[in-house]
Amino acid sequence: MRSFLRRLSIVLVVGLAVAGAVVVAQPRVAWDGLKATIEARHPEVPWVTGETLASWLGREPAPLLLDARTEAEFRVSHLEGALRVDPERPDVARLPRPSAGRKVVVYCSVGWRSGDVAAVLRQAGWREVYNLEGGLFAWANAGRAVVGEGAPKVHPFDATWGRLLVAERRAPLE
Repeated sequence: MRSFLRRLSIVLVVGLAVAGAVVVAQPRVAWDGLKATIEARHPEVPWVTGETLASWLGREPAPLLLDARTEAEFRVSHLEGALRVDPERPDVARLPRPSAGRKVVVYCSVGWRSGDVAAVLRQAGWREVYNLEGGLFAWANAGRAVVGEGAPKVHPFDATWGRLLVAERRAPLE
């Protein structure tokens, strides 16, 4: 009996450790799966990492930043200098066409809506259009600056997607 209880407690401890590891790794799994889905949806749209974008922001010409989120999300926080574009109906004709060699970076919360907008821009003949990897959530999670009414917090989109934001950077849902 003693041997059985010892084995049972080992199994329980190992099981709890594995379950804890899965819970901790879940955001990573969610990010990886999300990125793969977006890449499959828009294979023609390249990604730019937050680190690379941060280096581009210090150069001339600075990239044109397009925020593909709702007005409410944009009001809470966005990247400094970004222009908001309607993710449902991006009006390419109203956007300032970038000069040759100027990069365009589109972002949203996680990369889904921005991937759609980036694809529309590329179909309209725009070049050097990138989707920000992990969107504004990954940017903020890395401790990078945002501006707006709620800065340094970020609109969580909804309760489910907002779990991909670290708690300290998550604005309350309206």
